[in-house]
Amino acid sequence: MTTTSYTQVELLTLQGPEFRRVSTAPPRPSTEDEIPIIDLSTIDDGPTARKVIALHVRAAAENTGFFYIKNHGIAPELIQRAQASAQAFFEQTEEQKSLVSHAKSAHSDGYHGVGSTQINKKETRDRKETFSLRYNPANDPTVPDPTALLTNTRYSYGDDDFLWKGTAHIRNFKATTLEFYQGRLTLARKMIRIFALALDMPEDYFDSVTTNPGADGLYVHYPGSPEIVPDNVDIDVGIGSHTDIQCVTLLWQDMSGGLQVLSAKDEWLDARPIPDTLVVNIGDFLQRLSNNRFKSTVHRVYNRQTKSRYSMPFFLGFNPDSVCRVVPSCIDGEHSALYEPISCGKWHRDRLALAQGKRIYA
Repeated sequence: MTTTSYTQVELLTLQGPEFRRVSTAPPRPSTEDEIPIIDLSTIDDGPTARKVIALHVRAAAENTGFFYIKNHGIAPELIQRAQASAQAFFEQTEEQKSLVSHAKSAHSDGYHGVGSTQINKKETRDRKETFSLRYNPANDPTVPDPTALLTNTRYSYGDDDFLWKGTAHIRNFKATTLEFYQGRLTLARKMIRIFALALDMPEDYFDSVTTNPGADGLYVHYPGSPEIVPDNVDIDVGIGSHTDIQCVTLLWQDMSGGLQVLSAKDEWLDARPIPDTLVVNIGDFLQRLSNNRFKSTVHRVYNRQTKSRYSMPFFLGFNPDSVCRVVPSCIDGEHSALYEPISCGKWHRDRLALAQGKRIYA
């Protein structure tokens, strides 16, 4: 009889360190129940159709907190162009990439080099490089007057001009990057309406807090390993064990593999790439608003191949100044609110400060 052994991962939270038990067994394929595929082809067909989708999303959100979506409305041709733009950017020299270094930004837009981040302080530095684009109301077609937000000192928007100047030599980079960003922002707003239904609230419940949201679109490159590594040999992580900060993440990943998700049974699951799908997962802020009903699950990336891996995540938060509280449907006589109200902006700033080594324990 085989005895399962366990170790643990340590995560930093605003309440202090948290520890999660993790099996030492090799990652295994996920089942359809653990990370299901949800069809969004009827998402624009009316309230009844969306409620059906919401039932599937609720089951996934209360289980592993990860699922795939197909027929999501973002054209494969656009995704291919975005991937090509990402690859063209990362194939540049370090000198060329440094033209858009995050050091030139007040808000961490731009380029972060390999090894410049360490999302889990108890693991290795992240073996990846990124190009990051934060929300700018000037890039949001739904904002009637971007100037009002850009000139309001409460907001930290409008810092991306240097990105386009530093990448002007890459053909169609700006146009493709913004088109892909806008497509994912539209999809994320649709998905947050599905999540409202999944929480037994009206589908427009979150509309007022997604008008000028904290929303980051990234291109990510994981360089290949020097040589092929057997599954039973540990390697430096691509990105360490962590949970996402915001509400919802939409992820496109290439066919390389490497994304691993911690199951409800404390096992690493391979979230295998599936053509024409995006991966969706719950972030910490949505878990907070759901009173822990929805799961923000630990995950990581191991790139065990000699070739590069590319991914394109999109992180949706809420309007920075919107003070959010536990959703009313998640509170009853047996379940009091576990969290105090907090603005999404303060939540995000405090979590980023914590990730940078500033221990802001509440």
